[in-house]
Amino acid sequence: MEQTFDLLIAALLPGFGPRKYQDLVGRVSLAEGLARPGDHADLFARPALDRLRSGEARRRAEHELAHAREKGTRIVGLGEVDYPERLARIFDPPLVLYVRGSLVAGDGEQSLAIVGSRAVTPQSAVLARTLARDLAQIGLTVVSGLARGADTAAHLGALEAKGRTVAVLGSGLDRVYPPENATLADAVARDGAVVSEFPFGTHPEAGNFPRRNRILAGWGRAVVVVEAGAKSGALITARMALDEGREVMAVPGHPSQPGAQGTNQLIRDGAVLVRNAADVAAELGLSLLAAQAPGPADGLLGHLHSQEPRGLDEIRERSGLPVPDLLHQLSELEIGEKVRRLPGTLFIRI
Repeated sequence: MEQTFDLLIAALLPGFGPRKYQDLVGRVSLAEGLARPGDHADLFARPALDRLRSGEARRRAEHELAHAREKGTRIVGLGEVDYPERLARIFDPPLVLYVRGSLVAGDGEQSLAIVGSRAVTPQSAVLARTLARDLAQIGLTVVSGLARGADTAAHLGALEAKGRTVAVLGSGLDRVYPPENATLADAVARDGAVVSEFPFGTHPEAGNFPRRNRILAGWGRAVVVVEAGAKSGALITARMALDEGREVMAVPGHPSQPGAQGTNQLIRDGAVLVRNAADVAAELGLSLLAAQAPGPADGLLGHLHSQEPRGLDEIRERSGLPVPDLLHQLSELEIGEKVRRLPGTLFIRI
C-alpha cells in the first residue's frame, strides 16, 4: 500500500509522467526520490519540487485516497497483483489506475479492444455489438472507451452476452463522458470495470484521449477497428497497438465510404481482415463454438425464405416487429451471413 501511495504522489506531480518515473527508479527507489527530490532536480519540474518540499503533494494524494473511498473506488498502483499485466509492460504504463468495479488478475491475456468511429454507421454499430457479444460469450473481456458510436455498441454487446467489459475514460471517474453514457458506465462497473489514469475532477479535454488510447492499445492481446475515417482516433489506437506488438485487426468497407478509409488502409498495411467474430477468434487461436447459441435476431429467420425474396413490409407484417428493431435484426443477420440483401429492399435467407 505504501508503494501505491508513493506512485499516487508521483502520478499527481505536474510534469512528472511515466517516462520520468522510469528514469527516477533507474537511479534510486521511488520513496527515496520523493524524499530527496532536489538530488534529481533534472527530473522534477519546479512546481513538482515545490509541492514535494512543502508537503502539498502528500496532502493531495491523501485527499485522492479519501475521495476514492467515499466513491467506492480503488486506486491500483503499477506492480499490484491485479494491475493489468500486459498494460504494465507497455512503453509508458500509467503509474496508477482509478478503478470502479473490479480488475481480474490475468485479465489481459483474455481481453481485446474493440474501437471505432464516434459517428459510426448503423451497420458498423451492429457489427461492433455482434463482435463484442460473440467474443464475450467465449470468455474474452471486451475493452473500449465508452465513447459514442462504436465504443458504446461494443460495451452493449459484451453486456448482452453477460460477459466482462472494461471502459477506459479520458476523464476522471467522476466526470463520465459522454454524460449520456453514465447509465452504461454503471452497468459496465457491475461485472467489469470503469478505469482512468486521471485524478478525480479531470474534465474530458482533447489532450487526454491520446493518453487514454495507449491504455486501450496496451490492455489486451489485440485491437479490432470496426470503422475509422482517415484521421480517426481509432487509428491512433491501432498504431499504438502495433508499436506495443499487439495484433491489429480491421473491418473492410466500401472505398466510397469515409468511415472505411482508415480501416481499409490498415488492412492494406497488413492488419488482419475481420468479417465476423470467427475471424477474430481464429486469429487469437480460439474456438467460437461457445458463441454459437442463437441470438435475438435468429428468431426472425423463420419469417424469411431461402428461395423467395421477401420485402421489408411483408417481413414486418409476418414478424410484428417495429421497423427500427426489424432493421437492426436484419443487419445483424446480414453481417452473420444468414441473410442476403437484394436490390429493392428485398431479403432472402441463405
